[in-house]
Amino acid sequence: MRKISLHTRILLAMALGLAIGLAMHTLGDQEAAAFQTAIWWLDLIGKDIFIGALKMIIAPLILASIVAGIYSLPNARELGNVGIKTLIYYFCTTTIAVFIGVVAVLVIRPGEKDASRKVREDRIAQLAEYQTAFETQSGISIDTDQGRAEFVTYIGAREGEDLGGSSFQSNWDRIQSTKDRAPLDMMREEILRPILTNPFTALAKNPPNALGIIFFAMLLGLALVIIGEPAKPVGAFFESFNKVMLTITMWIMELAPYGIACIIASLVATLGVEALQSLAWYCITVIGGIAVHVGVLLGIVALIGRMSPITFLKGIRDAWLIAFTTTSSAATLPITILCVTQKLKVSEKVSRFTLPVGATVNMDGTALYEGVAVIFLIQVYGGLADVPIELTFGKTMVIFITAVFASVGAAAIPSAGLITMAIVASAVGLPLHYIFFIYAVDRLLDMFRTSTNVMGDAVGAVVVNRLEAKNL
Repeated sequence: MRKISLHTRILLAMALGLAIGLAMHTLGDQEAAAFQTAIWWLDLIGKDIFIGALKMIIAPLILASIVAGIYSLPNARELGNVGIKTLIYYFCTTTIAVFIGVVAVLVIRPGEKDASRKVREDRIAQLAEYQTAFETQSGISIDTDQGRAEFVTYIGAREGEDLGGSSFQSNWDRIQSTKDRAPLDMMREEILRPILTNPFTALAKNPPNALGIIFFAMLLGLALVIIGEPAKPVGAFFESFNKVMLTITMWIMELAPYGIACIIASLVATLGVEALQSLAWYCITVIGGIAVHVGVLLGIVALIGRMSPITFLKGIRDAWLIAFTTTSSAATLPITILCVTQKLKVSEKVSRFTLPVGATVNMDGTALYEGVAVIFLIQVYGGLADVPIELTFGKTMVIFITAVFASVGAAAIPSAGLITMAIVASAVGLPLHYIFFIYAVDRLLDMFRTSTNVMGDAVGAVVVNRLEAKNL
């Protein structure tokens, strides 16, 4: 019997995981020991073993891929050409993604739908309870400017206590750590410092410091090109090392259907579909914006990359499905490299550079999502006691610009966009505890935005390969 293709096995695994998850959510008791044991085993196979195996090879693969890719270029000029075109492409598509998201949320206005109005009314009632408690405890009226300011501080403390003591503890702590950082602070702390770090520390860190690895690998590869003949043994080592890492990647891919089935089953069993009800229009806006951006990416493939969109989609479907399930563009990187080089026939000289860099700094789906999310929350809660924000043109531009740059600092790991969104929210004065209103559907939307991130990286490789075809 002919072996079933990988993407078919993955699709069957997703369907099986969905069926198992729905059955567990509908028939099982989430508090029961048997249910928790089942989730433990599903997470062990899906998250700990499969995703863990992919993450295990990220750091050495990035190092080997970039060094080997740069070493394969004939001179430093070719590296400059590939690098400049790659970065220009990534910046342009990220900007387009944020623009699409902002337009979508301003046109659809999900924060003004009936479900969102109900959420706003519930929040108003909760704030009234907070006001009563505040005035009783402090004896201060909120009718004065000082009273209102102290009341806002009181709300933040209450929300911090509530969220900090919940299952959101780790994400809340991470979001809190970003609240006072301006975009320039983020540039220094999330980009400059990680770049200029000890390469062995960058490789050993969990998750790996991808920016530090990329920068050191570029320096190392460039030095090999400049030195030439005397450096051939080192260059040959990294080329062989890169082939070894790709072979290991192919072995790990055999685990993909089993890991993906377990991931989907665990997700659906714990969340179900109830979380979508109050946030349905928000989800529609994000997914609709992503669909438009995917159309833009396919247009770029056809017009600039000179490749049929059908051919492109068939070539990256394995990587897209892995990204959709794992919600980690870094974990998907090994499969993305295989798909782009072997199925789309992109030169390894291009793919070894563009894809690792893209998995780190090119986050189209994340950037789009952050702009939509912050504007949506302002639509829902704007004008309340602790959200004295009007969505003016100036505020919208601040969100637009900050979302573009914040997405660069988004780690290529699950739900990283939820953390960098805190930077965008802080830029316009949105209290951070409101971010957790959309937490219930973040995992679902993370699947769409991560798969879009990976698609954007693959499009970049195709485009740069086309533009550099004569030189290569």
